[in-house]
Formats: sequence, C-alpha cells, structure tokens
Amino acid sequence: MGVAVGDYNGDGFADIYITQYGRSILYRNNGDGTFTDVTDKAGVAAPGWASSAVWFDYDNDGRLDLFVGQFCEFNKSLSCGVDKDGTHHYCIPRIFSPRPSWLFHNNGDGTFTDVSKEMGIAQHLGKAWGVVATDINNDGRMDLFVSNDTVANFLYVNRGGRFEEIGLAADVAYSADGRARSGMGVDSADFNQDGWMDLFVANIDEEIFSLYQNNGDETFNDVAMQQGIGMATRWMSGWGLKFFDYDNDGELDLILANGFPDDLVEEFSHQVTFKEPLLLFRNEGKAFKNVSAESGPVFAKTFAARGLAIGDFDNDGGVDVLISVNDAAPVLVRNSLGKQNHWLGLTLVGRKANVDAIGARVTYQAGDLKRSRMKVGGGSFLSSHDPRMVLGIGRRTKIDWVEVKWPQPSGLVERFENLPIDQYVTIVEGAGKRSA
Repeated sequence: MGVAVGDYNGDGFADIYITQYGRSILYRNNGDGTFTDVTDKAGVAAPGWASSAVWFDYDNDGRLDLFVGQFCEFNKSLSCGVDKDGTHHYCIPRIFSPRPSWLFHNNGDGTFTDVSKEMGIAQHLGKAWGVVATDINNDGRMDLFVSNDTVANFLYVNRGGRFEEIGLAADVAYSADGRARSGMGVDSADFNQDGWMDLFVANIDEEIFSLYQNNGDETFNDVAMQQGIGMATRWMSGWGLKFFDYDNDGELDLILANGFPDDLVEEFSHQVTFKEPLLLFRNEGKAFKNVSAESGPVFAKTFAARGLAIGDFDNDGGVDVLISVNDAAPVLVRNSLGKQNHWLGLTLVGRKANVDAIGARVTYQAGDLKRSRMKVGGGSFLSSHDPRMVLGIGRRTKIDWVEVKWPQPSGLVERFENLPIDQYVTIVEGAGKRSA
C-alpha cells in the first residue's frame, strides 16, 4: 500500500516502513546498500489493512515515533453488484466497518511500544487513507490530520500526555453541509504566510476538495472556493497531492493527482471519467490560479493516478513529481521551471531534536522577500518524499539569512548567513549562530 521513510534509530541511514494488507514491514537500513526486516523485533507489524504511515516525534524526546493508519475491516467475499456478464462492481466503502489506527512509541533500543490506547488514538474508529504530521496551534507539539473515507476526518491535537480528537469542533471533519466525504490525500502548509499551518484534503467527485485555512484558535474555514480550487475539483477524484514551490518564487503552490476509483464509471456517468488530468495551482498571493493548461503536455493527458511524491531527482533546484498510476507505469514529471529562479536547498540534521528534523521551522529573508516553512511529516497519499527543503527566492541573487527553529527537546534557534544559492547545503543542529 504505502511507504514512510525515516531514520528511526538515528544512525544516519534512512529506514523504510512499508504498509500492506495483512501485515506491514519495517526494513532497517544496514548502511551498506542492504536492508534487514526487523518488523518482529521492533513490534510494528500493525496487522490489518494499513494505509498511510508517518514518522514524527510526538513526545519530543528526540526519537521518531510511528503513526500507521488503518483503512477498514475488509471481507474479500463482499460483492456490490454483478452484471449479467459476471462483472463485479466497485464497493463504496460505506459498507465496510471502520477500524482504529496505530501509534507506536520509539523506545530508543530498536523496539517500539504500541501506545494507541493510552494516547487517545485507538478509541476513534475511522477509515484512514491520508495522514500528515503538523503543528496546528504553534505549541511545539506535532499534531495529526487524518483523512477518512465515508466517515468524519480526524484532527488529533497533541496535548502533551495524550491526543485529543477535535475534527468536529475544528470544522475539518465534515463538508459544509455536514456530510462525511471520501477523504484521500492530505497535506499541511502555511499557504498564506500568516504564521499558522493550514490543511488540505482531496475527496471523490462531487464532494469538492477542501483547503482549510487556520484561524489560529484550533478552528478552520474551508476556503477552497474563494481560493479558486473548489470548482476546479468539482468533478475530480483526488489522491496524492502536495504543497511545493514549483517555480521557486517563494510562494507555496499545489499539485493534485486524480482518477476515479471505479474503472466502470463511464458506463453510468457522462460527467466523470476513470482517468483524469493532473492539476497544478499557482499561488498568486491572494488566490490560487489553475495553471495546468500552460504547464506542459503531461497536464493534457489523463491518468488513473494514486500516490504522489515530490523530490528533486536531478538536483537542479526544480522539485519534480513522481506519480503512481493504477495498473500502469508510474509517471515522472520533470520540473524545468524551478531552475529558472534562484533557490537554496537544505538538508536538516537534528542532534538533540529528531535526526530528520520533522517539525523544524525554517524562516528566510532575501531582500524584500521573507518566508517561513515548516518541515511536516508525511502528506499526500501512501507516499514518502524527498526530505530536503527547497527555498525559492525568485530573481533575487542573495539570501540574507536563514533561521532554523529546531523541534523539541532542542528548541534551539540558529541563524545562518552567507549561504550560497542554487545548490544544496547540509545544516546540522548546533552548527550555526544562536539567535535571540
């Protein structure tokens, strides 16, 4: 099903967690080009139908913990209608029973403890597909936004000793008219640079995707319509997605991978197709503009797209996109626009903070441009991303400074000056100038 990559044992080598139906697998990186299946020793098999997973440090002890979403209780004998020719139809997931997801605490010795019940995760039954770790209230603790299919979405706010599920109160659980939707991919970013992390979730056709703007009080407003995204996704079914600055102008843009789940949909609908186009939205400050039609031939094609991961595979500063396609080869979308503006790429390495620096806040200034980013955990749909951050500065030719606020238990704030542009650099916690 999905993949989550993170250095759970802090040895400098990224480990791989694969979610599956039945039993998931943790592969420990041996550092020599090989991996070892350590699932049983680690205690993270998560039996059931595991979906998206994310590495993040929920208790701020400097070690990466693991959240694993569970989709539903699945009975392979179920059938949702058979045509005269014997063709079986896709089952809308309302017929399946919801299941609890898992939270595993990293013990620091190669093993994990299932803390799902005591941390307030297990008592909420859902049909999880997407998950992103973010900090929605700026308290320095990582929260979780989980999309659910045909039941309410979950927003787990980290209260320190326990997670509180506030999706309904926060107004991210249901649609505006109070209906549960088919939540798929999710992400989190401060798209409007007001200092608060916003949320995004893609749904199935006619449900419209949601862009939740953070009000700063643990509530959100769905601004997808006002921001130019709502109607563009009216007949789309979304899966993988990500906020990223594709043109390196300093604004966070948005890419969406789409495709209807039922390959027989065109037999009973004139509006919806099984294969759908990718969508690219450019952040123009006050709203998003759908620039798909002008962004290359790939956006004129249609796909039964599912997972989506971002990463600069050719190291030119333009962040590329890899999309998995149902029953077809994946699609690698090369970004030739990002390198036309200036940029700085960062690899963050925590010491006291978790080694992957999940939860770090990076602020930078280049002349009249000042922007802030958070390194979230996960996001998209069943996907894992390039861990590097790319900071776009447009046509400006110098970055004045970069400030990193490392996650707890460090909390250190460091400033870095005289950094080069148009290349990648590694920043290690404790190597910079401390900032007041």
